[in-house]
Amino acid sequence: MPGAIYAEGLVKTFGDVRALDGVDLDVPEGTVLGLLGPNGAGKTTAVRCLTTLLRPDSGSAVVAGIDVLKDPDAVRRSIGLSGQFAAVDEYLTGRENLQMVGRLYQMKAKPAKARATELLEQFDLAEAADRPTKTYSGGMRRRLDLAAALVVSPPVMFMDEPTTGLDPRNRQLLWEVIKQLVSGGTTLLLTTQYLEEADHLAHDIAVVDHGHVIATGTSDQLKARTGGERVEVVVHERDDIQPASEVLRGFGKGDTTVEEHMRKLTVPVTGGAKLLAEVIRELDIRGIEIDDIGLRRPTLDDVFLSLTGHLAEAKNDENGKNDRNDKKEAAK
Repeated sequence: MPGAIYAEGLVKTFGDVRALDGVDLDVPEGTVLGLLGPNGAGKTTAVRCLTTLLRPDSGSAVVAGIDVLKDPDAVRRSIGLSGQFAAVDEYLTGRENLQMVGRLYQMKAKPAKARATELLEQFDLAEAADRPTKTYSGGMRRRLDLAAALVVSPPVMFMDEPTTGLDPRNRQLLWEVIKQLVSGGTTLLLTTQYLEEADHLAHDIAVVDHGHVIATGTSDQLKARTGGERVEVVVHERDDIQPASEVLRGFGKGDTTVEEHMRKLTVPVTGGAKLLAEVIRELDIRGIEIDDIGLRRPTLDDVFLSLTGHLAEAKNDENGKNDRNDKKEAAK
């Protein structure tokens, strides 16, 4: 049975650009899918197709059990959407912003007001509720934006880079809110430029590049594809690079990489902390002084680099300015 978010063969073109080229996704109910990919990979386009803001050229999609193409209005009533940029009206107060979203979802005035009060408390914005949002900090605006996406308590949420530009404290706060939502049964599709965010929040990850899903799996499954553990050693003296390399060759499961300018040697291994202790002992026996040594496991950065050929980078999405219009459109 398809999950709460399901897509098969989604294609979307803009002129000569094929933004989506047969995207398949399946997100089980009550889980988080992290959608990762380089700039222009098609992540935001996929979100907009799934949230009815764009119509795909071909393919099918079902969200919350509803066909996205056949009944977009019903889909809009069943989802929440938080875009890359905080989509709030800076001339309205926090309370007025939330009440406006409620009315756009056709809530009556009294329930919309009550829901706004409830969300302002939940997101620690009650003291600033009646101030214009242009006086809010970036973190406060982001929390208000997420609160707006939750006005109707949707069973399915879409968040397009929700913590972009936030300081670590506010990012951590939003992570906690997201985990609470999911523990309550909400299904979430999350795009993010912060790989540790996907590592921390996502049950499964899909890597998108050039409009294709090129890899899927859990964080651990994807990391396993990059070659396992590595021992990294930084020797104190450049003259010790060669003897250290000989030591590592005896423990390694592949070629030793040497970065001479940093006096660093890296070798793939198996055996974990026990093996690391043996490496340290052997280096000591050989009289090789080290500045640093460690057992490094693959990160999602490594996965991203191995799959796409380059590191993830901050997205300068020219469509970001349309986030407020997207939220209003999705509520219609």
